[in-house]
Amino acid sequence: MAEATRADGVQTPPIRLVIFDFDGTLSDSGDWFLSVVDQLARRFNFRTVAPDQVEMLRHKSSREVIDFLGISRWKMPLIARHLRKLVGRNAHEIELFPGTPDLLERLADTGVKIALVTSNSEANARKILGEEHAARIDFYACGSSLFGKAPKFRRVLKKMGIPAAQALAIGDETRDVDAAREVGMRAGSVLWGYASETVLTALQPDALFREPQDILDYVAAHR
Repeated sequence: MAEATRADGVQTPPIRLVIFDFDGTLSDSGDWFLSVVDQLARRFNFRTVAPDQVEMLRHKSSREVIDFLGISRWKMPLIARHLRKLVGRNAHEIELFPGTPDLLERLADTGVKIALVTSNSEANARKILGEEHAARIDFYACGSSLFGKAPKFRRVLKKMGIPAAQALAIGDETRDVDAAREVGMRAGSVLWGYASETVLTALQPDALFREPQDILDYVAAHR
């Protein structure tokens, strides 16, 4: 694989690994999450979300959302653990985004390695993906804390023996971009997930993806 050449003439290393976020990137779990957020708020004593506040929150960074809801940092692992249990019991209500199965199949066919880094559990991700699609993912690093993706990214890179410069991390939130940059990977943001295009664009990720085909085109151009 040769290095790709950017429009400004600078050569970039080829992409050998794509690391996906799960919820909001491959899995369309947003509506389901909104259906349980008030339950979580009562249990863990943070601010509930009114319907007319949802769009406003999409324009905030991940950390700003946490601050707005008034969630103490020490509670976040407890909330994540409880949420994983809820997902496990209700996985049948959560579907993949249209185009996700085809994306995983075609990406795997290119020879690019695929990993999944998510705060969700591996069992939940596999259940929602289904056996056929789950098998296309080469490595799972699940159960990360909300702002603990960078260590998981490093683990994936080490286990797969791929330099950070040859990996692309794809997510739907600002924290995904921050974690990718902390590790030295390229960052791509999907525009069909949680965060708004405005807040993601402000972070200047390496690529913005409006549909799954855009991911395939970007990887093909950097092979």
